[in-house]
Amino acid sequence: MTIGHQKQHNGNVHEIAGTPDCGPCPARPQCTTSSRNRRQITILPRDLAQAQAAARAAEKTIPFQADYARRAGVEGAMHQATSHGARRARYRGLPKTRLDHVYMACALNLLRLEAFWTGTPLDRRRTSHLARLELGLAA
Repeated sequence: MTIGHQKQHNGNVHEIAGTPDCGPCPARPQCTTSSRNRRQITILPRDLAQAQAAARAAEKTIPFQADYARRAGVEGAMHQATSHGARRARYRGLPKTRLDHVYMACALNLLRLEAFWTGTPLDRRRTSHLARLELGLAA
């Protein structure tokens, strides 16, 4: 790769970009690709690269996956709450807002219980056409 320019961010990260018009080169298949038709790589300092590699290795452990699974369930519940209008309070004043939150939590719990009992997925946007067809045939 012909080095077109280098940038340094925060004194740590180096970005090395090739020229936009890379010519025929025997090493071109080894270049990185980009949607901007420009090859660019980012190089971290050794300590940051080692920390990133350690974090990626820790992601493969069973305790991390168990913690992440619990977080994913909470994220799903929060997404469902915001998609049903829990982002903004409908009333003024803390007592009315608190009551609104309690009603919203009860309603979401009932929706989640009904989905659990009937076996329907909670997030319908991520259900594939084939899975929906299968659910429709099973019902």
